[in-house]
Amino acid sequence: MPTNIESMLKKSTIPTPQDALPGRETPVQISGIHAVNQQSFNRELAENESCVVLGMGCFWGAERKLWNTPGVVATSVGYAGGYTPNPTYEEVCTGQTAHSEVVMVIFDTTATTLEDVLKVFWENHDPTQGMRQGNDVGNQYRSVIYTTKESDLAIVEASKAAFQKELLAGGYGMITTEIEPLDVYYFAEEYHQQYLYKNPNGYCGLSGTGVSCPIGLAR
Repeated sequence: MPTNIESMLKKSTIPTPQDALPGRETPVQISGIHAVNQQSFNRELAENESCVVLGMGCFWGAERKLWNTPGVVATSVGYAGGYTPNPTYEEVCTGQTAHSEVVMVIFDTTATTLEDVLKVFWENHDPTQGMRQGNDVGNQYRSVIYTTKESDLAIVEASKAAFQKELLAGGYGMITTEIEPLDVYYFAEEYHQQYLYKNPNGYCGLSGTGVSCPIGLAR
């Protein structure tokens, strides 16, 4: 029987595609309606909208922070960056799907910018912790940014560089955030969507470093 340490080490290692769980062809069934503002989050974007997928630890608290961000139209939680098709929450928590818990953020480009959304991202978790976030340990809690437009990669990299300088000045280490174009985003189960709105006293492990990010909010 594996020890707790062995189990934690396994969950904190990215499996190979061959070792990942097989998953399934059928996607999870969800309403696609945001419980807080009744916006549809499973739709084509409008001309004035853009989106980015962010992982900053447990997705419950991260989604609440982001749906309360000015200019954000809708959010949803899901799984990205892994190999297992249509994974379940229980499968993701084993560490054997390689997915990160993420929030898809749809924002109004006439009301905010990607830089502003990234400022919220950087300041509300510790992006130097690798395969964990605080007491939440495992590859599903790693810090990630998955872009949906090629032009967004340069913006993300610039924001990372700017925040890295501030982190080093504040005594923190190097950023471990995974930055890639989005491959596949799988919606999480309905009960996870807007979880802390449905369960106001539910768990929220969201915690930043206290270091301010010198980007965004500059208009």
